Amino acid sequence: MLGLAARAATDSITACTAFAAAAALAPRDALIAHSRARTALEAGHPAADLFKGAAALAPQDGGIILGHAAALFHEGRTHEATTHLTAVLTANPLWLEGHRSLAALSGQMGSDPLVSTLAAIARHPRSPELHHLAISLALQARDLPRAEAAHRAAAATLGQQPWLALLAGHIASESGALETADAHFAAAGVPADPGAAWMHARHLIRAARPDPAIALLEPMLGQAGAHALWPYLSLAWRMTDNPRAQWLEGDPRLVGVYDIGLTPAELAALADHLRTLHIAKAAPLDQSVRGGTQTDGNLLLRAEVPIRDLKARLLGIVAQHITQLPPPDDGHPTLLARRTPQRIAGSWSVRLADAGFHTDHVHPQGWFSSALYLALPETLGRGEDDDAGWLSLGEARDLVPGLAPYRTIEPKPGRLVLFPSTMWHGTRPFSAGERLTIAFDIARPRQDIAP
Repeated sequence: MLGLAARAATDSITACTAFAAAAALAPRDALIAHSRARTALEAGHPAADLFKGAAALAPQDGGIILGHAAALFHEGRTHEATTHLTAVLTANPLWLEGHRSLAALSGQMGSDPLVSTLAAIARHPRSPELHHLAISLALQARDLPRAEAAHRAAAATLGQQPWLALLAGHIASESGALETADAHFAAAGVPADPGAAWMHARHLIRAARPDPAIALLEPMLGQAGAHALWPYLSLAWRMTDNPRAQWLEGDPRLVGVYDIGLTPAELAALADHLRTLHIAKAAPLDQSVRGGTQTDGNLLLRAEVPIRDLKARLLGIVAQHITQLPPPDDGHPTLLARRTPQRIAGSWSVRLADAGFHTDHVHPQGWFSSALYLALPETLGRGEDDDAGWLSLGEARDLVPGLAPYRTIEPKPGRLVLFPSTMWHGTRPFSAGERLTIAFDIARPRQDIAP
Protein backbone atom coordinates (compact mmCIF):
# COMPACT_ATOMS: atom_id res chain seq x y z
CA MET A 1 0.00 0.00 0.00
CA LEU A 2 2.89 2.37 0.69
CA GLY A 3 4.31 1.63 -2.75
CA LEU A 4 0.97 2.28 -4.43
CA ALA A 5 0.48 5.54 -2.56
CA ALA A 6 4.01 6.71 -3.34
CA ARG A 7 3.59 5.86 -7.01
CA ALA A 8 0.32 7.80 -7.13
CA ALA A 9 2.18 10.74 -5.56
CA THR A 10 4.97 10.38 -8.20
CA ASP A 11 7.54 9.59 -5.48
CA SER A 12 9.57 6.98 -7.35
CA ILE A 13 12.24 6.48 -4.69
CA THR A 14 9.76 5.64 -1.92
CA ALA A 15 7.75 3.47 -4.31
CA CYS A 16 10.81 1.46 -5.35
CA THR A 17 11.91 0.94 -1.75
CA ALA A 18 8.43 -0.10 -0.63
CA PHE A 19 7.86 -2.56 -3.47
CA ALA A 20 11.30 -4.09 -2.98
CA ALA A 21 10.44 -4.69 0.69
CA ALA A 22 7.05 -6.12 -0.28
CA ALA A 23 8.70 -8.46 -2.80
CA ALA A 24 11.10 -9.72 -0.13
CA LEU A 25 8.12 -10.55 2.11
CA ALA A 26 6.01 -12.10 -0.69
CA PRO A 27 8.36 -13.29 -3.45
CA ARG A 28 5.66 -15.33 -5.22
CA ASP A 29 3.12 -12.50 -5.50
CA ALA A 30 2.86 -11.60 -9.20
CA LEU A 31 1.19 -8.23 -8.63
CA ILE A 32 3.92 -7.12 -6.24
CA ALA A 33 6.60 -8.36 -8.63
CA HIS A 34 5.00 -6.42 -11.48
CA SER A 35 4.69 -3.29 -9.34
CA ARG A 36 8.34 -3.52 -8.34
CA ALA A 37 9.43 -3.86 -11.97
CA ARG A 38 7.16 -1.04 -13.13
CA THR A 39 8.38 1.45 -10.54
CA ALA A 40 11.99 0.53 -11.26
CA LEU A 41 11.39 1.25 -14.96
CA GLU A 42 9.73 4.57 -14.17
CA ALA A 43 12.60 5.55 -11.88
CA GLY A 44 15.13 4.90 -14.64
CA HIS A 45 16.63 1.78 -13.04
CA PRO A 46 17.43 -1.42 -15.00
CA ALA A 47 14.16 -3.33 -14.92
CA ALA A 48 14.26 -5.98 -17.66
CA ASP A 49 15.30 -8.75 -15.25
CA LEU A 50 12.61 -7.69 -12.78
CA PHE A 51 9.97 -7.95 -15.51
CA LYS A 52 11.37 -11.32 -16.52
CA GLY A 53 10.89 -12.50 -12.94
CA ALA A 54 7.35 -11.13 -12.84
CA ALA A 55 6.58 -12.86 -16.15
CA ALA A 56 7.60 -16.20 -14.62
CA LEU A 57 4.87 -15.68 -12.01
CA ALA A 58 2.21 -14.46 -14.48
CA PRO A 59 3.25 -15.42 -18.03
CA GLN A 60 -0.10 -14.34 -19.59
CA ASP A 61 -0.20 -10.86 -18.03
CA GLY A 62 -0.20 -8.38 -20.92
CA GLY A 63 0.94 -5.49 -18.73
CA ILE A 64 4.04 -7.41 -17.70
CA ILE A 65 4.81 -8.34 -21.30
CA LEU A 66 4.53 -4.71 -22.43
CA GLY A 67 6.59 -3.51 -19.47
CA HIS A 68 9.31 -6.06 -20.25
CA ALA A 69 9.53 -4.81 -23.83
CA ALA A 70 9.72 -1.21 -22.62
CA ALA A 71 12.47 -2.09 -20.16
CA LEU A 72 14.50 -3.83 -22.87
CA PHE A 73 14.07 -0.76 -25.08
CA HIS A 74 15.26 1.57 -22.30
CA GLU A 75 18.32 -0.61 -21.78
CA GLY A 76 19.26 -0.37 -25.44
CA ARG A 77 18.17 -3.93 -26.22
CA THR A 78 15.75 -2.87 -28.91
CA HIS A 79 16.06 -5.99 -31.05
CA GLU A 80 15.19 -8.16 -28.04
CA ALA A 81 12.21 -5.93 -27.27
CA THR A 82 10.72 -6.10 -30.77
CA THR A 83 11.53 -9.80 -31.18
CA HIS A 84 9.84 -10.58 -27.86
CA LEU A 85 6.67 -8.66 -28.76
CA THR A 86 6.59 -10.10 -32.27
CA ALA A 87 6.68 -13.65 -30.90
CA VAL A 88 3.84 -12.94 -28.47
CA LEU A 89 1.77 -11.31 -31.22
CA THR A 90 2.34 -14.20 -33.58
CA ALA A 91 0.69 -16.41 -30.99
CA ASN A 92 -1.93 -13.79 -30.06
CA PRO A 93 -2.69 -11.80 -33.23
CA LEU A 94 -5.83 -10.14 -31.80
CA TRP A 95 -3.96 -8.47 -28.91
CA LEU A 96 -4.43 -4.82 -29.85
CA GLU A 97 -2.33 -3.31 -27.04
CA GLY A 98 0.58 -5.46 -28.08
CA HIS A 99 0.35 -4.22 -31.67
CA ARG A 100 0.20 -0.60 -30.44
CA SER A 101 3.27 -1.09 -28.28
CA LEU A 102 5.27 -2.79 -31.02
CA ALA A 103 4.27 -0.06 -33.47
CA ALA A 104 5.45 2.62 -31.04
CA LEU A 105 8.82 0.91 -30.51
CA SER A 106 9.30 0.20 -34.21
CA GLY A 107 8.42 3.75 -35.20
CA GLN A 108 10.98 5.23 -32.82
CA MET A 109 13.66 2.98 -34.28
CA GLY A 110 12.82 3.98 -37.86
CA SER A 111 11.09 0.70 -38.76
CA ASP A 112 7.66 0.08 -40.24
CA PRO A 113 5.10 0.42 -37.42
CA LEU A 114 2.34 -1.49 -39.22
CA VAL A 115 4.04 -4.84 -39.84
CA SER A 116 2.48 -6.85 -37.02
CA THR A 117 -0.99 -5.33 -37.45
CA LEU A 118 -1.07 -6.09 -41.19
CA ALA A 119 0.14 -9.63 -40.53
CA ALA A 120 -2.68 -10.06 -38.02
CA ILE A 121 -5.23 -8.75 -40.54
CA ALA A 122 -4.01 -11.33 -43.04
CA ARG A 123 -4.94 -14.00 -40.48
CA HIS A 124 -8.14 -12.34 -39.26
CA PRO A 125 -9.39 -10.26 -42.20
CA ARG A 126 -12.84 -9.67 -40.70
CA SER A 127 -11.66 -8.12 -37.44
CA PRO A 128 -12.91 -4.51 -37.40
CA GLU A 129 -10.64 -3.72 -34.46
CA LEU A 130 -7.52 -4.69 -36.39
CA HIS A 131 -8.59 -2.69 -39.44
CA HIS A 132 -9.33 0.34 -37.25
CA LEU A 133 -5.90 -0.01 -35.66
CA ALA A 134 -4.14 -0.22 -39.04
CA ILE A 135 -5.83 3.00 -40.21
CA SER A 136 -5.07 4.74 -36.91
CA LEU A 137 -1.41 3.73 -36.93
CA ALA A 138 -0.97 4.98 -40.49
CA LEU A 139 -2.52 8.30 -39.46
CA GLN A 140 -0.23 8.49 -36.42
CA ALA A 141 2.73 7.88 -38.72
CA ARG A 142 1.47 10.78 -40.90
CA ASP A 143 1.31 8.42 -43.88
CA LEU A 144 -1.95 9.51 -45.49
CA PRO A 145 -1.63 7.35 -48.65
CA ARG A 146 -1.15 4.30 -46.46
CA ALA A 147 -4.08 5.29 -44.24
CA GLU A 148 -6.23 5.56 -47.35
CA ALA A 149 -5.04 2.14 -48.53
CA ALA A 150 -5.80 0.62 -45.11
CA HIS A 151 -9.24 2.19 -45.24
CA ARG A 152 -9.93 0.75 -48.72
CA ALA A 153 -8.90 -2.71 -47.51
CA ALA A 154 -11.20 -2.43 -44.50
CA ALA A 155 -14.16 -1.22 -46.57
CA ALA A 156 -13.66 -3.98 -49.14
CA THR A 157 -13.81 -6.62 -46.41
CA LEU A 158 -16.27 -5.16 -43.92
CA GLY A 159 -18.56 -3.16 -46.18
CA GLN A 160 -19.81 0.34 -45.47
CA GLN A 161 -19.67 1.25 -41.80
CA PRO A 162 -20.28 4.64 -40.13
CA TRP A 163 -16.90 4.52 -38.41
CA LEU A 164 -15.21 3.83 -41.73
CA ALA A 165 -17.00 6.78 -43.32
CA LEU A 166 -15.86 8.99 -40.43
CA LEU A 167 -12.23 7.93 -40.86
CA ALA A 168 -12.50 8.34 -44.64
CA GLY A 169 -13.66 11.92 -44.09
CA HIS A 170 -10.78 12.59 -41.74
CA ILE A 171 -8.21 11.14 -44.17
CA ALA A 172 -9.63 13.11 -47.09
CA SER A 173 -9.66 16.35 -45.10
CA GLU A 174 -6.09 15.88 -43.91
CA SER A 175 -5.13 15.23 -47.53
CA GLY A 176 -6.79 18.47 -48.68
CA ALA A 177 -9.69 16.83 -50.53
CA LEU A 178 -12.35 18.90 -48.78
CA GLU A 179 -15.32 18.12 -51.02
CA THR A 180 -14.61 14.40 -50.79
CA ALA A 181 -14.37 14.76 -47.02
CA ASP A 182 -17.79 16.46 -46.96
CA ALA A 183 -19.35 13.45 -48.65
CA HIS A 184 -17.74 10.98 -46.27
CA PHE A 185 -18.74 12.94 -43.16
CA ALA A 186 -22.31 13.16 -44.48
CA ALA A 187 -22.33 9.38 -44.90
CA ALA A 188 -21.03 8.93 -41.36
CA GLY A 189 -23.98 10.84 -39.91
CA VAL A 190 -24.11 13.29 -37.03
CA PRO A 191 -21.34 12.47 -34.52
CA ALA A 192 -22.76 11.01 -31.32
CA ASP A 193 -19.86 11.71 -28.99
CA PRO A 194 -16.75 13.92 -28.66
CA GLY A 195 -14.50 11.11 -29.87
CA ALA A 196 -16.05 11.41 -33.31
CA ALA A 197 -17.04 15.08 -33.22
CA TRP A 198 -13.52 16.48 -33.07
CA MET A 199 -12.66 14.98 -36.47
CA HIS A 200 -15.69 16.50 -38.15
CA ALA A 201 -15.12 19.85 -36.41
CA ARG A 202 -11.46 19.84 -37.45
CA HIS A 203 -12.57 19.44 -41.06
CA LEU A 204 -15.18 22.18 -40.83
CA ILE A 205 -12.60 24.59 -39.43
CA ARG A 206 -10.11 23.70 -42.16
CA ALA A 207 -12.86 24.31 -44.71
CA ALA A 208 -13.45 27.78 -43.17
CA ARG A 209 -16.91 26.85 -41.89
CA PRO A 210 -16.67 27.71 -38.19
CA ASP A 211 -20.39 28.22 -37.55
CA PRO A 212 -21.41 24.58 -38.12
CA ALA A 213 -18.36 23.54 -36.08
CA ILE A 214 -19.65 25.63 -33.18
CA ALA A 215 -23.14 24.20 -33.58
CA LEU A 216 -21.70 20.69 -33.48
CA LEU A 217 -19.37 21.14 -30.50
CA GLU A 218 -21.10 23.44 -28.03
CA PRO A 219 -23.93 20.99 -27.13
CA MET A 220 -21.33 18.32 -26.31
CA LEU A 221 -19.34 20.29 -23.76
CA GLY A 222 -20.88 18.50 -20.79
CA GLN A 223 -20.18 15.00 -22.09
CA ALA A 224 -17.37 12.67 -21.08
CA GLY A 225 -14.33 13.29 -23.24
CA ALA A 226 -15.44 16.81 -24.18
CA HIS A 227 -12.16 18.32 -22.97
CA ALA A 228 -10.70 17.45 -26.38
CA LEU A 229 -13.21 19.79 -28.05
CA TRP A 230 -12.04 23.06 -26.46
CA PRO A 231 -9.11 23.64 -28.86
CA TYR A 232 -11.44 23.45 -31.85
CA LEU A 233 -14.06 25.65 -30.23
CA SER A 234 -11.29 28.16 -29.54
CA LEU A 235 -10.45 28.35 -33.25
CA ALA A 236 -14.08 28.52 -34.34
CA TRP A 237 -14.89 31.26 -31.83
CA ARG A 238 -11.88 33.29 -32.92
CA MET A 239 -12.82 32.89 -36.58
CA THR A 240 -16.29 34.31 -35.84
CA ASP A 241 -15.13 37.03 -33.39
CA ASN A 242 -17.13 35.34 -30.65
CA PRO A 243 -16.42 36.95 -27.24
CA ARG A 244 -16.13 33.48 -25.70
CA ALA A 245 -12.70 33.19 -27.33
CA GLN A 246 -11.49 35.99 -25.06
CA TRP A 247 -13.19 34.33 -22.09
CA LEU A 248 -11.44 31.05 -22.89
CA GLU A 249 -7.86 32.13 -23.58
CA GLY A 250 -7.59 35.91 -23.53
CA ASP A 251 -6.51 36.53 -19.95
CA PRO A 252 -2.73 37.08 -19.94
CA ARG A 253 -2.44 35.42 -16.52
CA LEU A 254 -3.10 32.04 -18.13
CA VAL A 255 0.42 32.09 -19.65
CA GLY A 256 3.52 32.42 -17.49
CA VAL A 257 7.17 32.89 -18.42
CA TYR A 258 9.69 32.06 -15.69
CA ASP A 259 13.42 31.60 -15.18
CA ILE A 260 14.03 28.37 -13.27
CA GLY A 261 17.14 29.77 -11.59
CA LEU A 262 19.84 27.32 -12.73
CA THR A 263 23.32 28.57 -13.59
CA PRO A 264 24.73 28.04 -17.11
CA ALA A 265 26.94 25.27 -15.71
CA GLU A 266 23.96 23.54 -14.10
CA LEU A 267 21.94 23.83 -17.30
CA ALA A 268 24.82 22.37 -19.29
CA ALA A 269 25.15 19.42 -16.88
CA LEU A 270 21.43 18.74 -17.07
CA ALA A 271 21.54 18.92 -20.87
CA ASP A 272 24.43 16.43 -20.97
CA HIS A 273 22.44 14.04 -18.79
CA LEU A 274 19.36 14.33 -21.01
CA ARG A 275 21.32 13.61 -24.17
CA THR A 276 22.15 10.16 -22.81
CA LEU A 277 18.41 9.40 -22.62
CA HIS A 278 17.73 10.16 -26.28
CA ILE A 279 18.21 6.61 -27.55
CA ALA A 280 15.52 6.63 -30.28
CA LYS A 281 16.30 7.20 -33.94
CA ALA A 282 13.00 8.89 -34.85
CA ALA A 283 10.17 10.79 -33.26
CA PRO A 284 7.32 8.84 -31.62
CA LEU A 285 4.15 8.18 -33.54
CA ASP A 286 1.35 10.73 -33.22
CA GLN A 287 3.57 13.47 -31.79
CA SER A 288 4.32 17.02 -32.91
CA VAL A 289 8.10 16.50 -33.23
CA ARG A 290 9.57 17.01 -36.69
CA GLY A 291 13.29 16.52 -37.19
CA GLY A 292 14.18 15.20 -33.77
CA THR A 293 13.68 12.62 -31.04
CA GLN A 294 11.69 12.40 -27.82
CA THR A 295 12.48 10.45 -24.66
CA ASP A 296 10.26 7.54 -23.70
CA GLY A 297 8.41 7.26 -20.39
CA ASN A 298 7.64 9.89 -17.75
CA LEU A 299 10.95 11.75 -17.52
CA LEU A 300 10.31 13.48 -14.20
CA LEU A 301 9.66 10.16 -12.44
CA ARG A 302 13.32 9.24 -12.86
CA ALA A 303 15.35 8.98 -9.66
CA GLU A 304 18.63 10.59 -10.80
CA VAL A 305 19.56 13.54 -8.60
CA PRO A 306 19.50 16.17 -11.41
CA ILE A 307 16.00 15.06 -12.43
CA ARG A 308 14.70 14.96 -8.85
CA ASP A 309 16.03 18.44 -8.14
CA LEU A 310 14.56 19.77 -11.38
CA LYS A 311 11.16 18.25 -10.63
CA ALA A 312 10.99 19.95 -7.23
CA ARG A 313 12.02 23.26 -8.76
CA LEU A 314 9.43 22.98 -11.55
CA LEU A 315 6.59 22.07 -9.20
CA GLY A 316 7.42 25.12 -7.10
CA ILE A 317 7.08 27.36 -10.15
CA VAL A 318 3.85 25.62 -11.16
CA ALA A 319 2.42 26.34 -7.70
CA GLN A 320 3.45 29.98 -8.10
CA HIS A 321 1.73 30.14 -11.49
CA ILE A 322 -1.48 28.54 -10.21
CA THR A 323 -1.61 31.00 -7.30
CA GLN A 324 -1.77 34.02 -9.61
CA LEU A 325 -4.53 32.67 -11.87
CA PRO A 326 -7.88 34.43 -12.11
CA PRO A 327 -10.58 33.13 -9.74
CA PRO A 328 -12.56 29.98 -10.56
CA ASP A 329 -15.07 30.26 -13.38
CA ASP A 330 -17.76 27.62 -13.64
CA GLY A 331 -17.53 25.87 -16.99
CA HIS A 332 -14.06 27.15 -17.83
CA PRO A 333 -11.67 24.28 -18.68
CA THR A 334 -8.67 25.97 -17.02
CA LEU A 335 -10.03 28.14 -14.19
CA LEU A 336 -11.04 25.21 -12.01
CA ALA A 337 -12.49 25.45 -8.52
CA ARG A 338 -10.17 22.80 -7.06
CA ARG A 339 -6.53 23.39 -8.01
CA THR A 340 -4.66 20.82 -5.95
CA PRO A 341 -2.89 18.47 -6.03
CA GLN A 342 -0.53 19.69 -8.75
CA ARG A 343 0.67 16.40 -10.17
CA ILE A 344 2.83 15.77 -13.23
CA ALA A 345 0.82 13.60 -15.63
CA GLY A 346 3.55 13.16 -18.23
CA SER A 347 6.98 14.57 -19.01
CA TRP A 348 9.58 14.14 -21.72
CA SER A 349 12.58 15.71 -23.39
CA VAL A 350 12.71 16.68 -27.06
CA ARG A 351 15.93 17.09 -29.01
CA LEU A 352 15.49 18.93 -32.32
CA ALA A 353 18.20 19.46 -34.91
CA ASP A 354 18.69 20.92 -38.39
CA ALA A 355 15.47 22.88 -38.96
CA GLY A 356 13.51 20.72 -36.52
CA PHE A 357 10.27 22.09 -35.10
CA HIS A 358 6.96 21.23 -33.46
CA THR A 359 3.77 21.36 -35.47
CA ASP A 360 0.91 23.29 -33.89
CA HIS A 361 -0.85 20.96 -31.46
CA VAL A 362 -2.55 20.69 -28.07
CA HIS A 363 -2.43 18.42 -25.00
CA PRO A 364 -6.14 18.07 -24.17
CA GLN A 365 -5.53 15.41 -21.51
CA GLY A 366 -3.62 17.90 -19.34
CA TRP A 367 -4.48 21.02 -17.37
CA PHE A 368 -1.32 23.07 -17.90
CA SER A 369 1.49 22.30 -20.34
CA SER A 370 5.01 23.63 -20.59
CA ALA A 371 8.23 24.25 -22.48
CA LEU A 372 11.57 24.42 -20.67
CA TYR A 373 14.61 25.38 -22.74
CA LEU A 374 17.99 23.87 -21.86
CA ALA A 375 20.19 24.18 -24.96
CA LEU A 376 19.64 26.25 -28.09
CA PRO A 377 21.38 26.66 -31.47
CA GLU A 378 24.10 29.27 -31.42
CA THR A 379 22.65 30.67 -34.67
CA LEU A 380 19.44 31.85 -33.01
CA GLY A 381 19.42 35.63 -33.06
CA ARG A 382 22.46 35.76 -35.34
CA GLY A 383 21.22 36.16 -38.89
CA GLU A 384 18.24 33.83 -38.44
CA ASP A 385 14.69 34.98 -39.04
CA ASP A 386 13.53 37.14 -36.16
CA ASP A 387 11.35 34.37 -34.71
CA ALA A 388 13.38 31.27 -35.66
CA GLY A 389 12.98 28.67 -32.94
CA TRP A 390 10.39 30.73 -31.05
CA LEU A 391 7.34 29.25 -29.30
CA SER A 392 4.00 30.25 -30.81
CA LEU A 393 0.83 30.21 -28.68
CA GLY A 394 -2.67 30.25 -30.14
CA GLU A 395 -1.74 29.44 -33.71
CA ALA A 396 -2.98 26.51 -35.82
CA ARG A 397 -1.32 27.08 -39.19
CA ASP A 398 -2.49 23.84 -40.77
CA LEU A 399 -6.15 24.55 -40.03
CA VAL A 400 -6.45 28.36 -40.07
CA PRO A 401 -3.36 29.73 -41.86
CA GLY A 402 -4.31 33.39 -41.45
CA LEU A 403 -5.00 33.27 -37.72
CA ALA A 404 -2.37 35.25 -35.82
CA PRO A 405 -0.89 33.78 -32.63
CA TYR A 406 -1.82 35.16 -29.26
CA ARG A 407 1.85 35.46 -28.45
CA THR A 408 5.31 34.32 -29.57
CA ILE A 409 7.96 33.74 -26.92
CA GLU A 410 11.70 33.82 -27.41
CA PRO A 411 13.48 30.70 -26.17
CA LYS A 412 16.31 31.18 -23.68
CA PRO A 413 18.25 28.57 -21.69
CA GLY A 414 16.58 28.14 -18.31
CA ARG A 415 13.29 29.71 -19.44
CA LEU A 416 10.06 27.89 -18.56
CA VAL A 417 6.76 28.72 -20.26
CA LEU A 418 3.46 27.51 -18.77
CA PHE A 419 0.16 27.67 -20.67
CA PRO A 420 -3.24 25.92 -20.72
CA SER A 421 -3.06 22.45 -22.22
CA THR A 422 -6.00 23.21 -24.52
CA MET A 423 -4.12 26.14 -26.11
CA TRP A 424 -2.61 25.55 -29.56
CA HIS A 425 1.18 25.78 -29.56
CA GLY A 426 4.09 25.03 -31.87
CA THR A 427 7.55 26.29 -32.77
CA ARG A 428 9.19 28.04 -35.66
CA PRO A 429 11.91 26.07 -37.51
CA PHE A 430 15.56 27.04 -37.23
CA SER A 431 18.30 26.45 -39.76
CA ALA A 432 20.83 24.32 -37.87
CA GLY A 433 22.05 23.25 -34.45
CA GLU A 434 20.47 21.61 -31.42
CA ARG A 435 17.35 22.66 -29.51
CA LEU A 436 17.01 20.62 -26.30
CA THR A 437 13.90 21.03 -24.19
CA ILE A 438 11.83 19.42 -21.47
CA ALA A 439 8.05 19.48 -21.51
CA PHE A 440 5.52 18.26 -18.98
CA ASP A 441 1.79 18.28 -18.38
CA ILE A 442 0.11 19.02 -15.06
CA ALA A 443 -2.90 16.77 -14.52
CA ARG A 444 -6.34 18.25 -14.06
CA PRO A 445 -7.26 17.92 -10.36
CA ARG A 446 -10.47 16.02 -9.80
CA GLN A 447 -13.35 18.38 -9.18
CA ASP A 448 -15.64 15.91 -7.39
CA ILE A 449 -13.53 15.96 -4.20
CA ALA A 450 -13.90 18.68 -1.59
CA PRO A 451 -10.83 20.99 -1.27
